[in-house]
Amino acid sequence: MEWIVVISVIVMLVLSLLKVHVIFAIIIASIVAGLMAGMNIQDTITMLIEGMGGQASTALSYILLGVFAAMISYTGITSLLVRGLIKILTGKKTMLVLVIAFIASLSQNIVPVHIAFIPILIPPLLKLFDQMKLDRRAVATALTFGLKAPYIMIPLGYGLIFHQTIQDGMSNNGVTITIGEIVNSLLFPGLGMIFGLLVAVFITYRKQREPKQWFPIDGMKNEKEETEITFNYSHALTILAIIAALVVQLITESLVIGALTGVILMVLFYAVPLREGDAFVQKGVGMMGTIAFVMLVASGFGNVLKETGAIDALVQSSSDMLTGHQAIIAFILLAVGLVITLGIGSSFGTIPIIAALYVPICVEAGFSPMAIAVLIGTAGALGDAGSPASDSTLGPSAGLSADGKHHHIWDTCVPTFLHFNIPLFIFGWIASILL
Repeated sequence: MEWIVVISVIVMLVLSLLKVHVIFAIIIASIVAGLMAGMNIQDTITMLIEGMGGQASTALSYILLGVFAAMISYTGITSLLVRGLIKILTGKKTMLVLVIAFIASLSQNIVPVHIAFIPILIPPLLKLFDQMKLDRRAVATALTFGLKAPYIMIPLGYGLIFHQTIQDGMSNNGVTITIGEIVNSLLFPGLGMIFGLLVAVFITYRKQREPKQWFPIDGMKNEKEETEITFNYSHALTILAIIAALVVQLITESLVIGALTGVILMVLFYAVPLREGDAFVQKGVGMMGTIAFVMLVASGFGNVLKETGAIDALVQSSSDMLTGHQAIIAFILLAVGLVITLGIGSSFGTIPIIAALYVPICVEAGFSPMAIAVLIGTAGALGDAGSPASDSTLGPSAGLSADGKHHHIWDTCVPTFLHFNIPLFIFGWIASILL
């Protein structure tokens, strides 16, 4: 039973590397898990579908954010931003990538819109990337860094939710810890991600890369992109709609309500024509629909693994081996977390699962509360980068593949896995031993 998670995740990863679409890879991996657990295919698919509801709200929010992004793009306001970046950063590839990493970092804490900014900012920059012969894998690592590192290290926005999830998981299992202690404990693993970003930007993907062959894709033509654009009244209203969407999201703590507010205001303000509504929806679904469906299927996959008892069996069998030195125990726990998160694709969703199983093991082994927080936080974050089903990789791919020149697995998942999971594992492992 304990091998079900490992084998099914391997199946998903191998199929993805063979360029099987991630949705089919996850479905096949789910069927493999179900069959190994003694279920038939029909029951497995039923369990998969039942589990998809776990990400329904997230999927709907991504679709609405895609529509909102399409409307914002229609006004041409993003062209103004891109023009400014081009004037300042043309020929400065490294600086451009670091600026993108900084902007992405703001999306988790200061302006918590998560991946909503990517379909707005990145597609207009693709032509510039090609002109500069910039390796898009560097941009993918920069975006994934910004989507992940801030919530690990900074207790604001999504970071506060992440840290509170760790705190609640530990508290529910008998270990008390403050948010401040969690922040301090996760700084060292966060430094591992900074190290990985610098390696990717300054070493691995520093050289020029010839643009891939262009594959035309269907999409709504933005007529305003072909003419000179100056700041106008509709742009001011667009900014007002963006601010309103952000404020509503923060007040209601709902991405769905926030995105819906932005869409409604864009129409009421006449910033976009209502008659183009179908085109906006089609483009929005085109940009974010794949992410939404992958998240739904990944949620179903996670449900199959949990309901069959495969995850509990994996951790329990691992705990049976956890005797002796703390370094060995920490290594095994992190490896288990990596496998689980790669499969589920959500660090936030992984924390409650592993906390209930890690805390008793770590307490028995004599780990300090801060060391336990490091293990839980790092194990949950491991795999978020590099997972084909994670929004930390799906988001960057959605923006970078808008012109068909970027592959989700080989150009996003593999680079982010190598540059972030490896240093995260090492730095987190060392921190768990030292604290």
